[in-house]
Amino acid sequence: MDITRDISPLTEFKRDSARMIARMKETGQPQILTVNGKPSVVVMDAAVWQEMQDRLDHAEAITGIRKGLAQARAGEGVEAGRFFEQLARTE
Repeated sequence: MDITRDISPLTEFKRDSARMIARMKETGQPQILTVNGKPSVVVMDAAVWQEMQDRLDHAEAITGIRKGLAQARAGEGVEAGRFFEQLARTE
């Protein structure tokens, strides 16, 4: 991120949105928009946002798997057979 290019007032974005959107698509970098000199919103290309969401989902899945493995190594949890038996009883 280039702080001199990627942070702009909202009013500038309103005036020149086509150019700024084209630059975001070209660079893949988000644009931080300010209101009264303070960061207010982030605008970014939809494909870049989706890629970021996919990476976040993957990272969360890996974290969950690692947590489950650590719990299994620590002897926490219930064996699958017992779990499914208990689940069947609650239905």
